[in-house]
Amino acid sequence: MVTIGDLHEDVLVVLLSYIPARELVLTCRLVCRVWKELVDKVHIWKRMCIREGYFKRDWDVFPQDWKKFYFLHPFKRNLLKNPSAEEGFQHWTIDINGGDRWNIEKLAESHSSDIPNKDINKYFVTSYGLCRKSQIIDLVENGLWGHLLDIIQPKIVVKDWYAARNDCGCIYKLYVSLLSETKSIIDKFESKKIRIPQWSDAKWSEIVHVFKDYGPGVRYVHFSHEGKDTQFWAGWYGIRVTNSSVTIEP
Repeated sequence: MVTIGDLHEDVLVVLLSYIPARELVLTCRLVCRVWKELVDKVHIWKRMCIREGYFKRDWDVFPQDWKKFYFLHPFKRNLLKNPSAEEGFQHWTIDINGGDRWNIEKLAESHSSDIPNKDINKYFVTSYGLCRKSQIIDLVENGLWGHLLDIIQPKIVVKDWYAARNDCGCIYKLYVSLLSETKSIIDKFESKKIRIPQWSDAKWSEIVHVFKDYGPGVRYVHFSHEGKDTQFWAGWYGIRVTNSSVTIEP
């Protein structure tokens, strides 16, 4: 009787490539020495990446670690951590904390209809003094690699959602820079200073910028946004921000 152990290595690689990655590593890899060696080879991970659309067949650029690339799947995934205040201020650097400082508030159901992501429950809010926070994304640590960033230069899409209160005017501004390995600026985007008057409709708005053809050397993305209220009221009447994102589009 023929068993799975009698299959040719090439056939076994194809079969194993259809097993969920977690089971492949935690279960299949422990079956025997042969299976361990197959799971550790590039072939299975390359097949999985291409089949699931993480990688374009016509690219002549390959990751150094296919397993890492598969597990991190950096394309179309939000690379910003804690974009909607669910973890407090974790992962964010508070650069300026004016007035009564940054705060976090719960998103009222009556004021959430403008945001398409229904999982958003909270937002960051600024005070009467300027408030700015930022985050640096390491693209290589997130599964990308130098040759891809330098040659293919996939689109880097930046989005942010902002809104004012109805009863208080405020200002908002977004800054994003693409940085080299030494953190020098290769390309940057700076929005205009957006002023929202008092007694506005208080609707959420999205700002979007797409980096492309930015040249070789990009290894980090520096994301920063800021704002404050224009009435100088104590408390948190300034701009509200949430659902921020930085994604890589293949």
